Amino acid sequence: MTDPIPTTCMRCAVGCGLLQRGVDIGYGIDTVRGNANYPVNRGMACSRGISETADPDGEWLTRPMVRRDGELVKTTWDTALFEAQRGLGEAMDASPDAVAVLGSGQQTNEAAYALGKLARGGIGTRYYDANTTLCMASAVTAYYDAFGSDAPPPTYEDISEAETHVVWGANPAVAHPVMCRWITQNAEDDGDLIVVDPVRTKTANAADHHVAVDPGGDLDLARAVLARIVETGGVDEAFVAEVTTGFDALRESLPDPEAAADRAGVSMGVVDRLADAFGRDTLVYWGMGVNQSVQGTDTAGALIDLCLATGNLGPGTGPFSLTGQANSMGTRVCSSKGTWPGHRDFGDPEERAVVADAWDVPVDRLPDDPGPGPVGIVDAIDDGPVESVYAVATNPVAGMPDATNVADALDDTFLVVQDAFRTETVEHADVVFPAATWGESDGTAINMERTVSRIRPASDLPRGVRTDLNIIATLGNVLVDGLFDRPTDPASVFDEFAALTAGTDADCSGISHERLDEELAVRWPAPDAETSAGYRYYESEEPRSSESSETPCVSESDDWSFPTPSGRARFSDGEGRPLPEATDDEYPLLLTTARQADGYNTGVRSRDSPDDPGPLVARVHPETLDTHRDALEPNEADELHARVASRRGDVIARITPDDAVPEGVVWLPIHHPATNDLTHPATDPRSDEPNFKQCAVRLARPESDSRTPAFERERPPQHP
Repeated sequence: MTDPIPTTCMRCAVGCGLLQRGVDIGYGIDTVRGNANYPVNRGMACSRGISETADPDGEWLTRPMVRRDGELVKTTWDTALFEAQRGLGEAMDASPDAVAVLGSGQQTNEAAYALGKLARGGIGTRYYDANTTLCMASAVTAYYDAFGSDAPPPTYEDISEAETHVVWGANPAVAHPVMCRWITQNAEDDGDLIVVDPVRTKTANAADHHVAVDPGGDLDLARAVLARIVETGGVDEAFVAEVTTGFDALRESLPDPEAAADRAGVSMGVVDRLADAFGRDTLVYWGMGVNQSVQGTDTAGALIDLCLATGNLGPGTGPFSLTGQANSMGTRVCSSKGTWPGHRDFGDPEERAVVADAWDVPVDRLPDDPGPGPVGIVDAIDDGPVESVYAVATNPVAGMPDATNVADALDDTFLVVQDAFRTETVEHADVVFPAATWGESDGTAINMERTVSRIRPASDLPRGVRTDLNIIATLGNVLVDGLFDRPTDPASVFDEFAALTAGTDADCSGISHERLDEELAVRWPAPDAETSAGYRYYESEEPRSSESSETPCVSESDDWSFPTPSGRARFSDGEGRPLPEATDDEYPLLLTTARQADGYNTGVRSRDSPDDPGPLVARVHPETLDTHRDALEPNEADELHARVASRRGDVIARITPDDAVPEGVVWLPIHHPATNDLTHPATDPRSDEPNFKQCAVRLARPESDSRTPAFERERPPQHP
């Protein structure tokens, strides 16, 4: 029997340590359990993380494939690499921007770093995204606005110190079960839990108070709360004066709290409850319900403002964005998407020169801006320079808004897809590379609290499968001679990345595989082999304390340091913008999307095959169903079905009455590949993050004419 191998769970961004044991004969994982020695989770683990590590659903890819006469056929690695070189190389000959690259928060740090090096330093394209723009870009932009760098200030250690937990636009009971257990346990023992969400979620059911804000009303509510705090004298004036800048201008621009509360769909009693909560040591967590909006950056900034105005910055308090994909933080630090490795400024010529020198490439090959997000990349296929796409561990045909348009656009490109599983995007590919998955890969990941830990294989690779890092380096050297001329084993690639972060805001130069093998987990910034960071931007000789419900104060021993020009934290000035698509007589209902407990991202690990994604289930309030009963039709099992239609597409859904969903709202899961045929491609103007959460829809009879969803369509023959 093989020995258990320590690793990190890649199901979500909590970053739990696991022990996995490989099978004795063949390939695969035999057993998985929580690692009691791992400092993040101390043996705790969720059932889905264990099951999807040990025995995921999905159709595994085992051989490279190329398209012949319109069909994907199995082939050799040499042939697949030759075809990829031909298609991507022809586009590169036309222009670096003729190639788009799409990465993922499911890669190791080493693979993400290598992919960014290929995209930016090898190809030189502006059209590159690491997938975090679909989930975290608004939070990232707000952090830069406030603190001058991208990092949630709190850590998991602060959860037990907080008196109040405000979960805003997130459902950690479903998305981050282990973390949610820490939050709810602390609230039960000695605290208070408030959940702000239009839907009565599983987390809301566990809360002391549920604030049912109107969909899209989050910014108005946050501003109403701050206005009420100002009105009632709840501002920590000493903290604001000593540590921040910009509050006087914000104070003058705040709305009337009653008017803002009315726009948010809540009472002043609710506003007062939230205002009182920020008078205690409070952690405010937010997720996709805030970020995935045209006003996502402004709303995230408004939540940070609430913390700054009330002195809720420091141990046991602060703004804590909840990351979705397991290594989303890692891609932000490593991948050269929005910043160069270590959060080096993309627009700084000196930083570009440092990166070019480290990579031994001409500095003028590096793009001087980070380019658009994924929606902008699709636009660049439709009417811009992009002719070919290389997609790694991501599924844009199911995961991007207005998915039918995405599928159509990809059909017009030369598409190379690299994945462990057959996905909806694979069906549109010209070349397919089968990649390793959890339990087969070696490297590192970074969880949402900035902790770096090891990913280790417990199984050998099947003969036809290679790791993401190996494929990226091999393809990179085929496309750009000598790009990866240094060793490309995971430890060496990590060392190269870490050296490039030395002296930056996200310094990982004191971390190595060897150190992680010994210590298990290290939190950046870690500029030397002894340091593992704590609360961000803060140092103090004494731990912060608070007396019962009194407003927290800043002691003389506090030492704050922000990488902003003034050295102070900055208040925001965002005023929001209207939702991109209001309801009307033709489309009278509002669609929202969210996670469900048994779904995995676009479902690749939680359903058997793209050919059978299972029924699309829509949750709708009983009163809404009564109003639209003419659109409903029972099947032989007496289940209600309807066609859900937006201005972009329509899908057949099984309808479930659910009074946890507000009246006038249709709730669909993000994991089903049909959902994003409906969603709107509008984006936040500063973060480029799409507005997944609100668009106008209607219900109609299932037999009405409908279009074929993107995930069901076959790609027409494009290339010989």
